[in-house]
Amino acid sequence: MLFLDNLGHTDPRYNLAMEEYALKNLPLNDSYLLFYINQPSIIVGKNQNTLEEINPQFVDDNDIIVVRRLSGGGAVYHDLGNLNFSFITKDDGESFHNFKKFTEPVIQALQRFGVQAELSGRNDIVAEGKKISGNAMFATKGRMFSHGTLMFDSEIENVVSALNVKMDKIASKGIKSIRSRVTNILELMDEEMSIEQFKQLLLRYIFDTEGDIPKYEWTEKDLQAIQELSEKRYQQWDWNYGRSPKFNVQHSHRFPVGQVDIRLDVVKGKIKDSKIFGDFFGVGDVNDIEARLNGAIYSKEGIEKALEDVDIQHYFGNVSKEEIVSLLF
Repeated sequence: MLFLDNLGHTDPRYNLAMEEYALKNLPLNDSYLLFYINQPSIIVGKNQNTLEEINPQFVDDNDIIVVRRLSGGGAVYHDLGNLNFSFITKDDGESFHNFKKFTEPVIQALQRFGVQAELSGRNDIVAEGKKISGNAMFATKGRMFSHGTLMFDSEIENVVSALNVKMDKIASKGIKSIRSRVTNILELMDEEMSIEQFKQLLLRYIFDTEGDIPKYEWTEKDLQAIQELSEKRYQQWDWNYGRSPKFNVQHSHRFPVGQVDIRLDVVKGKIKDSKIFGDFFGVGDVNDIEARLNGAIYSKEGIEKALEDVDIQHYFGNVSKEEIVSLLF
């Protein structure tokens, strides 16, 4: 196995491109271990509806990057206190779904830190009854990766605020909240250390060596291809949002001028149809607003662009454009 140095990149769009590139292009006769740390971001599962998984106001206010990954599973929050690992190897036809195989080296390393980690359920690593890692897999053309998070010193309050955790999920797991079921690895360790120190020790434990870690040397061609992949896939709105399945949105609020009820049919992240109801008093025909919304990207920026030169008060009375835009989310 060879270590893949991500060269200090913290942009998740680059790191996910590096992972995909390694999966599809590096020599088949080796397996690889990639570590990376992302700046504040939400990494959405391949088959998830991005807009239903995130808290868009918190994301917007805190400049959080939202990016879709290749693997399935749920949305996760990453920040500079979260270490991510990815084992990239041949798909032998038996390893996919075998999370024990790929989490065991990490679990054994964590135990050397004094953290009593173990695999729980299908794909979580827990310690002292609390989750410290979630894992997912992806396979293609005879290769696969199993990757996961390690919450070392993450801002748990931001984990709570950035994600929309559905009540049915909470009920099905028999838990009260995210706060009650996750913890940081650092809190379970006797020794204080930085995430970089943790990463280096973890590497030595996994490779079981005090000497040099065997490493793949990136070529200029590799790095150029990774950058191009980042730009063509992971930096694209269509990939990160547009793959979301069709859904219907209804948001209503009673303003001093009356009730405003806006209903949207959103398909692949764009507004296909819209209808505005309510008991507000306005001069203009709200069909004009509906016509502007139809075809717009369903994001704060997309809505603002669609309504940028509209006199909102002409249609709704004493309501600001900002209030209407906020209502849509």
